[in-house]
Amino acid sequence: MSKRDYYEILEVQRTASAEEIKKAYRKMAIKFHPDKNPGDKAAEEKFKEAAEAYEILSNAEKKQRYDQYGHAGVGGNSGFGGGGGFGGMNMDDIFSQFGDVFGGHFGGGGGFGGGRGRRVNRGSNLRGKVKLTLEEVANGVEKKITVNKFVTCKPCSGSGAQNGSAKNTCSTCRGTGQITRMTQTILGAMQTSSTCPSCGGEGQTITDKCKSCHGEGIVREEEVITFNVPAGVAEGMQLSVAGRGNMGARGGVPGDLIVVIEEVEHELLKRDGMNLFYDHYISIADAALGTQIEVPTIDGKAKVKIDAGTQSGKVLRLKGKGLPDLNSYSRGDILVNINVWTPQNLTKEEKKILEDLRSAENFKPHPSRKDKGFFERMKEYFN
Repeated sequence: MSKRDYYEILEVQRTASAEEIKKAYRKMAIKFHPDKNPGDKAAEEKFKEAAEAYEILSNAEKKQRYDQYGHAGVGGNSGFGGGGGFGGMNMDDIFSQFGDVFGGHFGGGGGFGGGRGRRVNRGSNLRGKVKLTLEEVANGVEKKITVNKFVTCKPCSGSGAQNGSAKNTCSTCRGTGQITRMTQTILGAMQTSSTCPSCGGEGQTITDKCKSCHGEGIVREEEVITFNVPAGVAEGMQLSVAGRGNMGARGGVPGDLIVVIEEVEHELLKRDGMNLFYDHYISIADAALGTQIEVPTIDGKAKVKIDAGTQSGKVLRLKGKGLPDLNSYSRGDILVNINVWTPQNLTKEEKKILEDLRSAENFKPHPSRKDKGFFERMKEYFN
């Protein structure tokens, strides 16, 4: 299950100030606080979800990474863990870390009232794909993607009104964007608020609509978007390019561009996380006598010594020659699997040589306890 956008969780715009983010979190925390919703698991999860969003957006460094790369940029930084269960932090942790946000009290009728005000239209997100080579994954790269998207209508500057004509205050909601009703229930009179149906929550109506955008304030155009891909991304990962999605109608705010990473398979190297694997074949003679081979790396080639008496299946490790980790300064390795090639289609002379060597003592297998099996070797390299 994909994680929700942190700004959407707190119901704030991406341009919101630190104080606005704090106020929004306090509102959510009070609304879904366990004391107000005893035994309500859904409210508890929303309470934790809001705390996770605030933990990232209240930290300038984490917020910057999130704005640039989305959830991928803060995957290893949040104290709540990467899953939907927010298992890294319990209720006590949340109160301990963010207790000052609540102001030391809950309850009080005034703290929970009030409408949400005029609606601000947010454009929808766009999705695209970008293909990366292993070299681009290792070093990071600047990419471009062409999209067909909604942009601000130039003739009306996004207002939706023809020739700059003024908008009228909605007569139904009197500019508030909401309508309030009183309903009688068995518990007494209750006040409810809903979006104004006449203006769609905007508080204003247009009488003379722009002929270019038909009153929407947005039109479709093709746009080339340039963005940076950080080193260490992986197949299927999603990057969020903030504010480069569809523009919201009538002076709204833009959505985001969500870019899905696709890896182009390398001809020689196979990826497993941060590590790279390479299969290399050597002759029986090279295995017996020792030799030097060249191993492909991200930056070129590396010379590796093969000791005399090397057995097929031996794994050599090139430390730090793998891929970088997205959320740290660590780097993986290149693991070279040595395979001894058994010759085929031998000539008569070659067969005679091998027949003479078949009974030689040194050509008979002499495995010892020091010779580790495949699983032991793999365990050794990954522990």
